Amino acid sequence: MGSTITLTAADGTSIPAYVATPVGAPKGGLVLLQEIFGVNAHIRAVADGYAADGYWVVAPATFQRVQSGVELGYTQGDIAAGVALKAQVEALPAPGVMQDVQAAVDYAARAGKVAVLGYCWGGWLSWRAAEQVKGLAAAVPYYGGGMTTPAEAARVPTCPVLAHFGEQDHAIPIDTVHAFTEAQPGVQVQIYPAQHGFNCDHRGAYNAEAAALARQRTLAFLQLHVG
Repeated sequence: MGSTITLTAADGTSIPAYVATPVGAPKGGLVLLQEIFGVNAHIRAVADGYAADGYWVVAPATFQRVQSGVELGYTQGDIAAGVALKAQVEALPAPGVMQDVQAAVDYAARAGKVAVLGYCWGGWLSWRAAEQVKGLAAAVPYYGGGMTTPAEAARVPTCPVLAHFGEQDHAIPIDTVHAFTEAQPGVQVQIYPAQHGFNCDHRGAYNAEAAALARQRTLAFLQLHVG
């Protein structure tokens, strides 16, 4: 179901991306943004899952500008490595990685309307993309680390947004989620009795019930706004 292609960003940078293709005509496009662990086996499995639901999924390697071929696991060492890589990408001059997200959205648009969906750092990128990236019909950030700060909560999304958070998330204090919700009344915010990373079945924080409910809500949101 999956293959690797090369995207070309506006500044000419080549960005590899994993593409999962549905059987039959796609309902639309979905840009899937990685956590701090790279486009690893879990992200590819998530892409395959949404392709099975009918979406043409493009998962760009958003660490490519600082390091290629990143596929980390979930040990403390992997987390430290991922945090360091994220910091390097975030330090790039604007627009930095957002032009890679734009390239992925442009590529996915051949399938129809496009949504962006991301986890952890990818969730934060998805929130920024909702304001900065052209051609989006919807955005779905999962526990976007950083997106509940006052500065981020002041962004103005240009497409519908569904945001998932865990109330036991050590990285995103629940009071900041409530503040974000107040600042963004137009965003659908869903909170689960779960920890950070609750969607990832490769991690100890995995919460099957929360993951299933969030996915159900996400699919309904995509059906409404993408197809």
